Amino acid sequence: MEDPRLKKLADVLVGYSIRIQPGDWVRLSGPPVARPLVVALYRAVVRAGGHPLVQMVPDECAEIKLEEASEEQLRFEDPMDLYLVDKINASIGIWGQDNTKSLSGTDPKRQAILSQARKKYLNRFLQRAAQGEIRWVGTQFPCHAAAQDAQMSLAAYERFVFQAGLLDLDDPAAAWAEISRRQQQVADYLNGVREIRFVTPQGTDLALGVEGRRWINCDGHENFPDGEVFTGPIEDATEGVVCYSFPAVRGGREVDGIRLTFKAGRVVDASAARGEEFLMAMLDQDAGARVLGEIALGTNYAIRQYTKNTLFDEKIGGTFHAALGAAYPETGGTNESGLHWDMVCDLRQGGRVFADGELIAENGRFRNPHWPQP
Repeated sequence: MEDPRLKKLADVLVGYSIRIQPGDWVRLSGPPVARPLVVALYRAVVRAGGHPLVQMVPDECAEIKLEEASEEQLRFEDPMDLYLVDKINASIGIWGQDNTKSLSGTDPKRQAILSQARKKYLNRFLQRAAQGEIRWVGTQFPCHAAAQDAQMSLAAYERFVFQAGLLDLDDPAAAWAEISRRQQQVADYLNGVREIRFVTPQGTDLALGVEGRRWINCDGHENFPDGEVFTGPIEDATEGVVCYSFPAVRGGREVDGIRLTFKAGRVVDASAARGEEFLMAMLDQDAGARVLGEIALGTNYAIRQYTKNTLFDEKIGGTFHAALGAAYPETGGTNESGLHWDMVCDLRQGGRVFADGELIAENGRFRNPHWPQP
């Protein structure tokens, strides 16, 4: 029996997030564990007049490649992916795994090589998205592995996922439209700012040049759930230290206690309490990996707890996140890399945000009452 919440999610993604039109080529990509959502999305795309193209890859395939492939095979650029990225009108990515730690034992250097093999694809995808040629959205299928990472039962995690997307409301799309209106006020203000600075009692003091860069209002059209405003900082204008509050997760690895020091835009010193070898392998994979491609403020106050899932964690109301690596071209950012790795810093315990020296947020709350609020 189809879960009615999945139908509601599929309808919102197809009708609101990426606004499928008749004739659109729509890629649906996800793991086998997410089959119920893939089926619901397939039906919704067909009913909207689109052409669904399903890519469903078992988790074990990535593990086999990392463990058994030659270096030449690791560097192989998938021609089907490169073909599709030039043809599709829309893409819905679904995240979910049977085991989120399945890749944690693989060689970090081999993971870096595999990441580099996706660089051409990633650059092309970001270019087409920036030009409005691809509409895309990613979402999480609530599965046992993600629930275990979040230290929840599956039922509790399902409630968390659907409530974070406001799917418990009668009209989620209308609710997201109101969030969009509030977030746009933040973006409009920040579009006139030259520098943004984050300070926390836990050791972060990070200043980023953002003059002339465009702040984007993320309101459910690219990630779902959403709730952030972001831009691409000036590539050589990040200075200071950031101490991340939560473990950063990538490729089944958790890196905890990350501390990065920036000078003239580049990471010049990096350390981690756990997983430092993997962190360094990611930073050293190419020239752009030590540069921030994104800086963002989390504004979704329906998300309050860390779950080891970046989709949700980077949106926690009262946090900021910064991504090492590739920038989104629509912001004006120019950094290129095979890496895009979001890391989250909590501002709710004494953190402050300054824009051109003016305090705009404190303890995870904006001072302007018309901006998003708990």
